[in-house]
Amino acid sequence: MTLTLFPIRLFFAAFMMLLAWPFAFIASMGADEQELEKPLSWWRKIVDVLLKAIMRMMWLAGGFHWINVKGRRALPAEAAILTVAPHSSYFDAIPVTMTFASIVMKAESKDIPVWGTLIKYIRPVFVSRSDQDSRRKTVEEIKRRAQSDGKWPQIMIFPEGTCTNRSCLITFKPGAFIPGVPVQPVVLRYPNKLDTITWTWQGPGALEILWLTLCQFHNSVEIEFLPVYIPSEEERRNPVLYANNVRRVMAEALGVSVTDYTFEDCQLALAEGQLRLPSDTCLLEFAKLVRSLGLKPETLEDDLDKYATSAMKMKEQKVALREFSAYLEFPVSHTLESMFALFDENEDGVIDVREFVIALSVVCKPSKTLETIQLAFQLYQSKNGTITEEDLAHILKTAMGVSQINVTHLFRAVDEEEKGKITYDDFYRFAELHPHFAEDYLYPDQMGAEHGLETSSLSAPNGICTDFSPENAEDKNKPLQKKLN
Repeated sequence: MTLTLFPIRLFFAAFMMLLAWPFAFIASMGADEQELEKPLSWWRKIVDVLLKAIMRMMWLAGGFHWINVKGRRALPAEAAILTVAPHSSYFDAIPVTMTFASIVMKAESKDIPVWGTLIKYIRPVFVSRSDQDSRRKTVEEIKRRAQSDGKWPQIMIFPEGTCTNRSCLITFKPGAFIPGVPVQPVVLRYPNKLDTITWTWQGPGALEILWLTLCQFHNSVEIEFLPVYIPSEEERRNPVLYANNVRRVMAEALGVSVTDYTFEDCQLALAEGQLRLPSDTCLLEFAKLVRSLGLKPETLEDDLDKYATSAMKMKEQKVALREFSAYLEFPVSHTLESMFALFDENEDGVIDVREFVIALSVVCKPSKTLETIQLAFQLYQSKNGTITEEDLAHILKTAMGVSQINVTHLFRAVDEEEKGKITYDDFYRFAELHPHFAEDYLYPDQMGAEHGLETSSLSAPNGICTDFSPENAEDKNKPLQKKLN
């Protein structure tokens, strides 16, 4: 197929995309915002039909001979937003080219030759990475279009925000649900015997996926438009509740489970640092609480610096819940109480804020292990810049989110002169010589089977990462696992 079918399909698919470019370019010329809110003129309707036909021929050339569509697509006045899941591949563009609904895209995409012109034709909502207020502006633009009573084209949103392998639905981002308007759930299925479609952050890359798919004689795709979901008053006020309820409906239609973990959680779990998080870590729970508390990802590093500076001044001083609330500058809430409980090792109502800072550093910079350990040394070191074995145990237990860990072998290996204390420079030199020190010295028995996460995690049954997702949604009601209890 590589020598016969693949080059032919690739040529015709590329040709169809090039053929679509002049039509999209002409139709996009001189189109201002006011004109976009008006019904399409007769000639633009013709261009619209031609472009849809050309895009369908492009997918046909790629082996998608039949596209099975179930249900009825709602009118823009009935549902301004189409929520599509699961998101598993760039082939999920098929429903976009069939409907020409607007999508949310990176602003840089409009500068891509040919493809950028096609993108601009469907009037997307552009997100700019260079603009710090981009998220807020994007939500406001989605809300403005969604509340235009059908004047704007429908917006198609993939609320998972990343690609998974379709075995479950991860947490939906609330952007599509903030406007509080009815949405139409749309579910995607690829019922192929051999899965060449899935494109996640682990596994085959984009080009390999394209090659394998074009080498398949036939590729199946199924698009099902579910009934319009009309939110209740409570859901209108609470976008997170709205998103979770829509996700539950879509999961039932797909026959898959849901998980409350997000893409960011899996980035944390599979980060390529010297410390690989074990399966019983509580840092994933901590990461969720950080998000629920309202600490924003774009300011997390600045928040970390602020909290670290305060913690250095407090040294070994322990704080109660209300003092912890004042330290974080957040009011006492159920989320704050849950976070406090994670660090209340003896259940005596006080915690060491240095542990909070270390955990926050891991969440903020999951692949930069040595930066977190350097910060931890600054928090725990004595006046002469050294820490003891007990200090190192506190640091590494917190950085890995576990209840027990034996650091004796590691400490003795670093403390070559047997002083009973080490500096960060000692630890750094040792880590440079032994980059896999965690597997070798901290938990060799535990990591023996997990050392090859590169392979074992690829076949994770939950679609996210090995051992990190609950078996069912009811797990979220279980008591929180404490870090040091």
